[in-house]
Amino acid sequence: MPLTLIDTPEVLASYLAAGRLGEATPVCAIDTEADSLHRYRESLCLIQFAAGEDCLLMDPLAIQDLTALGEFLRRAVVWMHGADYDMTMLKRQFGDLPAKIYDTQIGARLLGLRRFGLADLVLHYFGLELSKTSQKADWGKRPLTPKMVEYALNDVRYLLPMADQIVAQLRAKGRYEWFEESCEAALTKVLERDDSREDAWRIQGSGKFDPYCLACLRALWYWRDNEAALWDRPSFMVATNRQLIEWSAALAQRQTIALPRHFRPERLKRFNHLLQTLDALPESEWPARPKPQRRKRDREFERQVECLLEVRDQAAAALDIESSLIASRAALETLAADEDEPTAVLLSWQLDLLRLHP
Repeated sequence: MPLTLIDTPEVLASYLAAGRLGEATPVCAIDTEADSLHRYRESLCLIQFAAGEDCLLMDPLAIQDLTALGEFLRRAVVWMHGADYDMTMLKRQFGDLPAKIYDTQIGARLLGLRRFGLADLVLHYFGLELSKTSQKADWGKRPLTPKMVEYALNDVRYLLPMADQIVAQLRAKGRYEWFEESCEAALTKVLERDDSREDAWRIQGSGKFDPYCLACLRALWYWRDNEAALWDRPSFMVATNRQLIEWSAALAQRQTIALPRHFRPERLKRFNHLLQTLDALPESEWPARPKPQRRKRDREFERQVECLLEVRDQAAAALDIESSLIASRAALETLAADEDEPTAVLLSWQLDLLRLHP
């Protein structure tokens, strides 16, 4: 009977050291599941793994020591799909990432596919429909149900044979080097990302808030975070970002907020304490509005942007790929305004297509 679940460090170390996995540079597929939809502090709950004919699950909640997997991944070539989140989870777990991570989603988009979710690609390449029934399951619960196990295994079961087809097609179209450069840039982005921003409370929709309104938002954000921690639930279950924006605007106008009826007395008490703290907050401690970058949008600037957009769109049409893969409008405006070096904004293959050779 094939191994489908590893839940001890001894079995993990033995499995990773055995057979073809002991190669100098093994190739594998990885996916992860966390409990971000169900807990305050997100935890890595499951690792899906495929290599050769093997397709199995590793249970980080049972395996307290994942050192063997970390050491294995340092020398492995890893395939993922939509890798940003999974790379973030692995970086948080191991403090580093494998040197080579390839993303089938990036490859599919460079081939011109407009539907590039995993289920879309499995249907495209293998004619199979994957079930999505466990997409929002609580992966922190044990035991896993048979449906959850099957769903999780399917996340990696097809990645390596799909990768072979994608690579062959990329090479045939002369786009494999673009793929490698794009995957390397995505990995670097995750490695360099600062996950401990002190101004995480500056959420979308607050850009035009005045300092007092920002003070209200900051207070509400930290109140919500504390409530979520006490409840051990994701913060959106306490209040959504949209509610925080609406409540901040109302508080700044000295209006009364109609809180949800299900809030318990303790939560209401802490909310009222927040209001008292806001009333006593001196103006000197109100957050400053971010200074917007003033860009000179004259006729020459607009002309350069339009020229770049035209070159981009023509290249995208000729290649039958999405134009945003070559460059976003924001990136082109940055170049037109001469605010950064082209090589700091775009990859070399993108610069070649835009005829912006360094």
